[in-house]
Amino acid sequence: MKNVDITTSINGLKLKSCIMNASGALCSTKDELYNLLYSSSGAIVTKSCTKNIRIGNSLPRYYEFDIGSINSMGLPNFGIDFYLNFSTNKEIKKNKPIFLSISGLSLKENFFLIKKANLYSNISALELNLSCPNIIGKEEDELIYNYESLYKFLEKTFKYNKKPLGIKLPPFFRKKDIKNISLILNKFPISFITCINSIPNGICVDSYKESTVIQPNNGLGGIGGTIIKPFALSNIWQFNTFLRKDISIIGCGGIISGKDIFDHILCGASAVQIGTQLIKEGVSVFNRLHKELISFLKKKNYLSIDNFKGKLKTIYN
Repeated sequence: MKNVDITTSINGLKLKSCIMNASGALCSTKDELYNLLYSSSGAIVTKSCTKNIRIGNSLPRYYEFDIGSINSMGLPNFGIDFYLNFSTNKEIKKNKPIFLSISGLSLKENFFLIKKANLYSNISALELNLSCPNIIGKEEDELIYNYESLYKFLEKTFKYNKKPLGIKLPPFFRKKDIKNISLILNKFPISFITCINSIPNGICVDSYKESTVIQPNNGLGGIGGTIIKPFALSNIWQFNTFLRKDISIIGCGGIISGKDIFDHILCGASAVQIGTQLIKEGVSVFNRLHKELISFLKKKNYLSIDNFKGKLKTIYN
């Protein structure tokens, strides 16, 4: 059998592997970014950045359990200048795209961040995080659910943004919301969407201490890991139905094996991001998932992800 090709394209941006990190997972510090640079991931996604350095929420703010994780990180990051400076380093490989994740604390700050990022040629794409569930009072918490405000925001954004730009979305639980968001996104030169971010407003309990497992926000946080995979697949499949075909989908949520990656792509994703499992295993997870995906595709007699992408079958009576 011929070699299996797991390269992909995000709205024309070519990746040597369809597997990358999720923003927030081991992508904040200089060492973490260089580990990603020299790993087998298809791209580097930076930590969602703000204008200034943020310490984030109080500890403990991250906890893993058998089928997932809960976090209320609060956007700890070193500020946009840190990540832009990383992109200018001579050691950056030109063949590994850098996705700068942006998550301003206000609309005004997001405009500032996008404008500044447009000045840096080594930034391949922008991932605008409009779905961080763990910042109290953050304007974008409501923006994504306010169709009129979202339209006006994107209209203003694309008056000056020239880079490939995608939006990281929260999970949607109603078909009509996915359809309505898609109708708005279809009106703009969006390059991709990333779905889903963690499921907000979860809580995990330590039965022995009779307490929450994280401190911020009275123990409430975003749920990630294996447990959220069905919601990720549902969002991917439905967005793939309603979005323009030139808008790529990056799947995120519940991936721990090569088979999980297959499922995301089958539902319509062009690439995937790894979060909780990357935190558990480190960057060696990319090699393992790469091998598992290729092995699974060989068993299915697929030579590339284009052979099955978006071809999920539904059962009819």
